[in-house]
Amino acid sequence: MLSFECDYNHGACKEILDRLAAENENAYCGYGEDEICNRAKEKIRAACGCPEADVYFAVGGTQTNQLVIDTALANYEGVIAATTGHVSAHEAGAIEFTGHKVLQLPGHEGKIDAGELDAWIKNFWEEDTTEHMVFPGMVYISYPTEYGTVYTREEMEAISKVCHAHGIPLYLDGARLGYGLMSEACDLTLQDIARLCDIFYIGGTKVGALFGEAIVYTGRKAPAHFVAQTKQHGALLAKGWLLGLQFDTLFTDELYFSISGHAIRQAKVLKKALKEKGYSFFIDSPTNQIFVILENERLEQLKKEVNCSVWEKYDDAHTVVRFATSWATTDEELEQLISLL
Repeated sequence: MLSFECDYNHGACKEILDRLAAENENAYCGYGEDEICNRAKEKIRAACGCPEADVYFAVGGTQTNQLVIDTALANYEGVIAATTGHVSAHEAGAIEFTGHKVLQLPGHEGKIDAGELDAWIKNFWEEDTTEHMVFPGMVYISYPTEYGTVYTREEMEAISKVCHAHGIPLYLDGARLGYGLMSEACDLTLQDIARLCDIFYIGGTKVGALFGEAIVYTGRKAPAHFVAQTKQHGALLAKGWLLGLQFDTLFTDELYFSISGHAIRQAKVLKKALKEKGYSFFIDSPTNQIFVILENERLEQLKKEVNCSVWEKYDDAHTVVRFATSWATTDEELEQLISLL
């Protein structure tokens, strides 16, 4: 079976596996208090152009979102996100499980609009019943979005301005951050993201690592006793050096960006082939997620040879299907998929 259902279906890039093998016999202290983690944090700060940033490591995306959002909010606050946002739709109520409501705004190809965000927050404070409602305590966006789209610098600056005008932090989910930054549609840098966001994370699980995400606190420092709170959430890895090692490797010689660029190039080849074959696209995604409208009968045939994500129903006869390339997608796999299509 060909595997194009997601971008986390392989193990890890060779550089990380080689590094793990080389360090396997060495002993390191626990919970991320080792020299490898410290070195990785310094490399991340340098890449972000944010030398004073607080950097922490977690294992997975949902865990990271729940940890960051829960520790940033007061118990009467919620987080604003697009209806299509990952915390809204694909995390099994992980945020609500902590007692915080996800306050939904319309999603426009996965993105929230700064004007609508500003109007929503202003309307909240103008309500007579404010004290009986869930307070907006944070804004959540993802880059790229769940539909593979990216915010422009202008859009990001507008959202950041709204958040700071209302005194609430902007949090960016960067599970696929490398793919967004290497997209031809991207006019942002990692330094821009660090400048505009109060908190964001750099995804490793979907971008070359076995597992792991790097949480970066920029304009606002991490919550007090963040390590203790991480442990309360079951998110503190005893063998923390394994996380540090992976990010130390990914942020050496710009490996994170080079392997992300590979996925974008492969997606571009696939997208071109699909266009030539006359396929219709559900959305014009410029990153590694490609959304295609397939006839249901054709989809059933394809599923016998290709693993892909069934995204949503398009109409009674068609389904939206996602093909995802990754840092690990080979030319041979791509050729086989194109041939089948």
